Amino acid sequence: MTAYKIIRSNRKTLCLSVDESAKLIVRAPNQATDKQIQKFVTEKESWINKKQQLMVDRLAEYGSHLSLQQCLYLGKLYPLKLVLGRVDTISFNGSNFIVRYSDEDKIKLTLNCWYKQRFSEIAKPRVNYYAKKYNLKINRVRIKAQKTLWGSCSSSNNINLNYQLIMAPIEVIDYVIAHELVHTLHKNHSPSFWQEVSSIMPKYKASKNWLKENGYKLRYLS
Repeated sequence: MTAYKIIRSNRKTLCLSVDESAKLIVRAPNQATDKQIQKFVTEKESWINKKQQLMVDRLAEYGSHLSLQQCLYLGKLYPLKLVLGRVDTISFNGSNFIVRYSDEDKIKLTLNCWYKQRFSEIAKPRVNYYAKKYNLKINRVRIKAQKTLWGSCSSSNNINLNYQLIMAPIEVIDYVIAHELVHTLHKNHSPSFWQEVSSIMPKYKASKNWLKENGYKLRYLS
C-alpha cells in the first residue's frame, strides 16, 4: 500500500502531488472518507509510481554530481574547499566556501549550522519589514528545520520558516515570507489569500514554480 499524507480543506475535489522528497500528498475535501481517499490513490497508482521514481532518480542524479564539492547559497552554486584542522568552522568570501573540519562526520553539521544562522540574519529582518509595511500583526518568528514545509503560520500568528530556504534566491525567500504573513489574515488558500499575496509579491508565481522545480536540491544538501 502506498503511504501518503492527507491534507484536508474546504476544497471540492481530491488531488495528488509528489513532493521533492518523493512523498505522496493527498489534498482532500473535509467530508471525504478514508475509504474514498484510498480508492482514489489506488486508481492513480501507476501515475504515483512513475512520479515517485522520477523524484528518486532526480535526487540520486543530483547527489552524484554534487557530493560535497559545491554549496548552494541564495540560488547559486559555489565551490567548496575542505581543510582538515582542529576546529570546525566555515567561511564564505563571496566566491567560495571554506570548511575547516576535525572530523569528516561534522562537515555537514558545520555547514547546516552556518546556513541556519545566516538564514536567521537574513529572514527575520525581512519578515519584520514586510509585516510593518503591510500592517500585518505577527508574534514570534522562528527558524526551524522542517522536512516537508517551507514555512507555516500558527493560529496565534507565529511564523515558522525553514532555514533550508537560505539556498534559494532572495525573491523566493521573500515569497515564502509573504505567503506566511498573508496567513495572518487568511488561514486558507482561497482566492482572497492569493490575491493578497499578489499585492505584496506581484511575481510570486515565478518563485512558487522555482520551489516546485528546485526544492529537492535544498532538501538534498541539508
